[in-house]
Amino acid sequence: MDFAIWSLLVGALLIVMALGTSVLARLPLSTAMLYLLAGVAIGPLGLGLLWATPDRHTLLIERLTEVVVLVSLFTAGLKLSPPLNDRRWWLPLRLALTSMVLTVLAISAVGWLLLGLPLGAAILLGGILAPTDPVLASDVQVHDPADRDKLRFALTGEGGLNDGTAFPFVMLGLGLLGLHDLGEGGWRWLTLDVAWAGIAGLSVGALLGLAVGRLVLFLRREHREAVGLDDFLALGLIGLSYGAAVLVHGYGFLAVFAAGVALRHLERSQRPTPAATSQALNQAAIDPDQNAANAAAVHPQHAPAFMAQAVLGFNQQLERIGEVTVVITIGALLWAVAWDKAVWWFVPLLLLVIRPLAVAVGLAGSASSGAQRALIGWFGIRGIGSLYYLMFAINHGLAPELAQVLTALTLSVVVSSIVLHGISVTPMMAAYERRRRR
Repeated sequence: MDFAIWSLLVGALLIVMALGTSVLARLPLSTAMLYLLAGVAIGPLGLGLLWATPDRHTLLIERLTEVVVLVSLFTAGLKLSPPLNDRRWWLPLRLALTSMVLTVLAISAVGWLLLGLPLGAAILLGGILAPTDPVLASDVQVHDPADRDKLRFALTGEGGLNDGTAFPFVMLGLGLLGLHDLGEGGWRWLTLDVAWAGIAGLSVGALLGLAVGRLVLFLRREHREAVGLDDFLALGLIGLSYGAAVLVHGYGFLAVFAAGVALRHLERSQRPTPAATSQALNQAAIDPDQNAANAAAVHPQHAPAFMAQAVLGFNQQLERIGEVTVVITIGALLWAVAWDKAVWWFVPLLLLVIRPLAVAVGLAGSASSGAQRALIGWFGIRGIGSLYYLMFAINHGLAPELAQVLTALTLSVVVSSIVLHGISVTPMMAAYERRRRR
């Protein structure tokens, strides 16, 4: 009977979302807000169908959030079509490095001086809450690879990069708490966790993205093989790049994002010649019974774009399913959190002061406009990535009393971000688009 009820509720939710997507796009609501309400409704605060607790299901939640973030990072990479020498890349780089470090330092100072946390726990809190979320920020990200808007590009690139750049601070916090080896004088942290892990992650992901993409295109163009199952290609490249990066002690998050960027770069670099176009037309005349999708997949001119778009389309669908699962889980967890009065001032301090100031400093003198910097400062959405880092720290031996405090702070920020950004994203982005058109 429980399975039947679950099937009924989940099926009804998915159908409502499928039917009401266009309506939600016009309202000051986000899909994540509805998923959060659904999670509260089926949790102990509602029907009691899901009894999840942050301390008993940490490994399951870590793995679930990790998979969803990986899919989202690969999707974000596929959306970014400008070449690496394009000046727009400076915006997400400055956000993911300068603004990111400033945010970590500010949160760490607040945690140490105002919340009374040990220095290691304060830095850990900064690493958990500093990165913006690539999953829940889809409404403000690039929708089409041809989109040239600096605001959406900056937010998409930041979400893809800073989930990897946050890891060194998470490891530093764990190290200061005695849960990770930093080396004498921090040498191991600097060389392995900061320098090597980032470079290795980006390099492995980029190389595998280019290698797999070139292999698929060669087989399709020259031999009319490896056609179909682009969803397997997406999942395989995610798993391959992540696993290879982790095995060489690199950051898997950065590797998956780099693989997506590399695959999109390969698509852009494949410029067909007139001879290739003529060959495609002749082949189409010889093989008129081949269906349109397979014809495009092996077409010398269209094969790269078809591959990239097919992989992106599948990943976006998978990303939505992951968002449903994790945000419902967050809603079901809220009953078990020991809320502290500090969350009432900590959340607005982070969202209204720390994030905007860090963005203002990080983007000072950049090619972005004042309105774009203001919107980037506001849409620093926190979500599933922060929950992953929290579970990662707990599973690495974080003391229960510290885990309780960090869980309350993290979930309060995530829930507040889902609600506040969900309400504001439609009217603010609509006003921004109107201003762009003018």
